[in-house]
Amino acid sequence: MARNEKARLLILGGTTEARRLAELLSTEEDLRVTSSLAGRVARPSLPPGEVRIGGFGGVEGLGRWLTEHRVDALIDATHPFAGTISFHAARAAATAHVPLLALRRPSWVPGPGDDWRPVGSLAEAAGALAALGGRPRVFLTTGRMGLAAFAALDEAWFLVRSVDAPEPPYPARTETLLDRGPFTLDGEREILRRHRIDVLVTKDSGGAATAPKLTAAREAGIPVIVVRRPAVPAGVPVVATPGEAADWAADRVARQLPGDASAEGSG
Repeated sequence: MARNEKARLLILGGTTEARRLAELLSTEEDLRVTSSLAGRVARPSLPPGEVRIGGFGGVEGLGRWLTEHRVDALIDATHPFAGTISFHAARAAATAHVPLLALRRPSWVPGPGDDWRPVGSLAEAAGALAALGGRPRVFLTTGRMGLAAFAALDEAWFLVRSVDAPEPPYPARTETLLDRGPFTLDGEREILRRHRIDVLVTKDSGGAATAPKLTAAREAGIPVIVVRRPAVPAGVPVVATPGEAADWAADRVARQLPGDASAEGSG
């Protein structure tokens, strides 16, 4: 890269952490930042800087975009459960010889009094609900994607919370609550009380924005079925905060992105 050119960074975003990272890097004069959003939310909160919306067309499409736009570094700051794009990023970065970093908020950790029941997938979560028997009233906070996994549970009643309205298939006995975090503890307590919730189903998204529901469930003695998050692709370095990711990016600007930095990319 010529000395008078800006380094180019692509952020795979759509999360609070990705927006914060773009904000931190917006003052870097030697860095051109583009944030990529999947476009699954109707009215996304846009980060500062350049923004592109929509998919890349798989591994080959992303690799081609990295090469054609002369991207010098890639940060995967997608949702912890956006597993497909993370693996696409790892393969594309390796092919294009672009250094890759993953930004992942820490997982939630159960505390005293929590009744957490970890499962490996939405299908396993549905199986755990079926095993409860009876006609449970379920607070389902796994988002609008993947509701088909619960569609066959005719005996359960579901309160589904999501940013946008879900599309079929979903459970027959479903009430939708359209809302976007962050959520308050008092608000979560009221939801559990008003809807007489028996069990909470959530993904291990981590972070503070949606964590109050876990405290409310513990206080109410309600079990929580927690879907474990997928692992980051092997070989990809991981940081937990936007500040750490910004330092990583700024370091590459300061070193003018030497060619051997790509060794830190994915396997």
